[in-house]
Amino acid sequence: MDSRIETIDVVTCGEAMGLFSALTEGSLRDAGQYARAAAGAELNVATGLARLGFAVGYISRLGDDTLGHWLRDVMARDGIDHSYAVQDPEHSTGLMFKSRRSDGGDPDIEYHRKGSAASHLSLADYPGEYCRAARHLHITGISPALSDSVHELIVHMARDMRAAGCSVSFDPNLRPRLWSSQASMVASLNDLAALADWVFPGLAEGRLLSGLQTPEQIARFYLDRGCSLVVIKLGAEGAYYASASESGYSAGHPVTDIVDTVGAGDGFAVGVISALLEGLSVPQAVARGNLIGARVLGFPGDSDGLPTRAELLRFARHD
Repeated sequence: MDSRIETIDVVTCGEAMGLFSALTEGSLRDAGQYARAAAGAELNVATGLARLGFAVGYISRLGDDTLGHWLRDVMARDGIDHSYAVQDPEHSTGLMFKSRRSDGGDPDIEYHRKGSAASHLSLADYPGEYCRAARHLHITGISPALSDSVHELIVHMARDMRAAGCSVSFDPNLRPRLWSSQASMVASLNDLAALADWVFPGLAEGRLLSGLQTPEQIARFYLDRGCSLVVIKLGAEGAYYASASESGYSAGHPVTDIVDTVGAGDGFAVGVISALLEGLSVPQAVARGNLIGARVLGFPGDSDGLPTRAELLRFARHD
């Protein structure tokens, strides 16, 4: 048996993209210079968990192009097993552009991912033995929106890995433009949430998906569908968590200088997942999620602020 199968902790699957971030403020139309970075919600989580010392496997399809080869180099640098991030000679790697803001607001983002290599992922790309040997699967609501074949793959992964005893986390990460309709998005993502143990919606996402208003109501909505833990992100106010045995609020961490809001939710997921896999309590896990999410806000790239274990300890002490 491949040694990776014996040691893998977390598997995730999604679209890795090249990110070009404007170096000057203003509209993307006026930007003249960009910094290149890696992007993709699932890749951000994989990166964060790998930096904290977890063995992480990333499943994807990349173009057999410059961006695709560079992204594999980035994964290797961060210690992510990218054996199943295969290169597709017929389709290109997706990319995105992001504006720069200094007022703490969300930047403008423009995607170029239609027909990308990752949108051609299918059940044929699923390494079953490798995945079933992992401890945990993390999925988001972005990948299932890329195509019918990716949707089928993500659903199968969640069902198969959960049946094998793996825990599953799900972040809705709503991208309405990728779906044919809001009704389709809501139905599909709620079905996926029901296949997960831990669900991490933002408050606005939870309201749209459940039709309910308060964190308590939204959490109950997902607990009633079989999830064991629901953590609702409340932005600067922190988060609300609920399980069958406990519930409560976890205060957010103050951030005096917000550099970039993109990726903070992925950092939050890294904190919660890592702590739970280490056996920490739910309140401790949510507190770590708030801590890492706050740290990400102070860095320009989607994953620049994701800490190593030593950086996490230093940031926690400074806080």
